[in-house]
Amino acid sequence: MTIEKIDIYRLFEKVKEQSPVVHHLTNWVTIYDCANITKVLGGSPVMAHAPEEAAEMTGIASSLVLNIGTLTVDFVEAMKIAAKKANEINIPITLDVCGAGATKLRDDKCFELLEAAKISIIKGNASEIARISGLSVKTQGVDSGNINENLEELAKDVSQKWNCTTVITGEVDFIADAKRCYKVKNGHPIMAHVVGTGCMAASVIGTFAAVDSDYVNTSVAGLVCYEVAAELAAKKSYGPGTFKEQLFDALFNLDKAAIEKMQKVES
Repeated sequence: MTIEKIDIYRLFEKVKEQSPVVHHLTNWVTIYDCANITKVLGGSPVMAHAPEEAAEMTGIASSLVLNIGTLTVDFVEAMKIAAKKANEINIPITLDVCGAGATKLRDDKCFELLEAAKISIIKGNASEIARISGLSVKTQGVDSGNINENLEELAKDVSQKWNCTTVITGEVDFIADAKRCYKVKNGHPIMAHVVGTGCMAASVIGTFAAVDSDYVNTSVAGLVCYEVAAELAAKKSYGPGTFKEQLFDALFNLDKAAIEKMQKVES
């Protein structure tokens, strides 16, 4: 099967043109960074966690991002309310299965969310996605555990099981549906030393998903832009602290020439 070349810059432009409202019910540790990265891209972030307004706020959004990084039972109930509304108005839902495989509560709540609503994009590291596929694996808190699976096949299997796009993040990112798979090889090792780079990736993916319904394409485009910006930021930083500051600036100032020259996408 021939896989099309993705017009990454055009999707990047569409985010800036449309400035989509992206509703987050997300990780309290990284919520500030998730809001910032969405804003830097040109989106309009909103973080409304109360169950009393979750549906109403989702109703004015173009995309919904759920992240179970700091989950509570009540918080997941609010996510279900928001997800139900998102399905009703046909906007994409990105679910970051942060820490799946670490505790029974996280596993149970991930599967509850997947069964309660149609999730458009499931995002996680290799062990988190392996757990969502049904494998018995252990995640190291929110860091990936060691697994020996073929990640391309794993991503496709999860996509087929849950009828979604699957994103496995890592040194190489795998983005797949049941038939297609892309690899993104951008990024920089310093990202592993900054809390929140994974959560920000979910926000980037959710923001791009708001502007086009091919969620494989939008996920690839979002990760390329985010990770090219990370490469540019790393060149100007002295460590994790200055890297994050430079990351926002690099993404804000990202241009077509840098995207086309630096993107590393394989199909």
